[in-house]
Amino acid sequence: MFDWRDYGNGIVAFDAGYVRPILAAIHMVIENGRVAFIDTGSNDALPNALAALRKLGLDETAVDYVILTHIHLDHAGGAGSLMQAFPNALLVVHPRGARHMAEPSKLVAGVTAVYGAEYVARVYGEILPIPAERIIEAPDGHVVSLNGRELRCLDTPGHARHHICIVDKKANGVFTGDMFGLSYRELDVDGRQFIFPTTTPTQFEPEEMRHSIKRLMALQPEAMYLTHYSRVAEVQAQGAELLRHLDALVALALAEQDAGEQRHARIKQGMADYLLAEIRKHGCLLPESTLLDIWATDLELNAQGLCVWLDGRKA
Repeated sequence: MFDWRDYGNGIVAFDAGYVRPILAAIHMVIENGRVAFIDTGSNDALPNALAALRKLGLDETAVDYVILTHIHLDHAGGAGSLMQAFPNALLVVHPRGARHMAEPSKLVAGVTAVYGAEYVARVYGEILPIPAERIIEAPDGHVVSLNGRELRCLDTPGHARHHICIVDKKANGVFTGDMFGLSYRELDVDGRQFIFPTTTPTQFEPEEMRHSIKRLMALQPEAMYLTHYSRVAEVQAQGAELLRHLDALVALALAEQDAGEQRHARIKQGMADYLLAEIRKHGCLLPESTLLDIWATDLELNAQGLCVWLDGRKA
């Protein structure tokens, strides 16, 4: 059985089945038999999504909305498949992302340039277009009503310029996509959670990210619901840690900005050293090889994003 977390407040999380167990969560908001999915994982998520509905005693016709925090494919790659499966659903996405969901060729080309065609075909498969008439653009402040339950969309750049976070007023929670960082459940120690930022290419902007994190913290939510991976409590303390780590990664990148061909490798190694030191302070006893395996993709993408940001500053 896939990972399943029912928080008792109309919010359920389940494993998207993306790459490895408990890497990417899909969240469901349920209000009197009507459902909104928040983020979709890749096409591989469809069987788990259908099983999640059945576990709740619902079927595909119960889904009113599929809401994307942003259009990176670990969050949106399965949107076309889910929308095909859910006949009543409307897709909600940032205005900058809407056209790419209707016509995903440029999105796929961009991802292929980073990962290569073989990887994209193996991990994501065919990215299906979504009819434009089923897409709702969600600018800052846009409210989705799920059977009367208010889900408010906030424009939150910093990780990507097409990123929104979704405020669930009833649960006093926020679905943060990648804006409130990454917090993997394997790294929990005695219930304490470890969090760090995601600085992936190509639209990482540290000042915008800092502003968006502080905006979310100012809402004083009871919890954040991250795509990687689900519920994070102690929001103010975790937000402070997230900002501290963000400042450290930016400083690390700036220190290597003139390192030439070695820049990427030095930033990646510096980040690995930093995170290993921090996770040991946290009390995590997992072997270093296991930690580096958990972080492998994040270290590579975070280093790429920091390098793109440095290049943008020079330009």
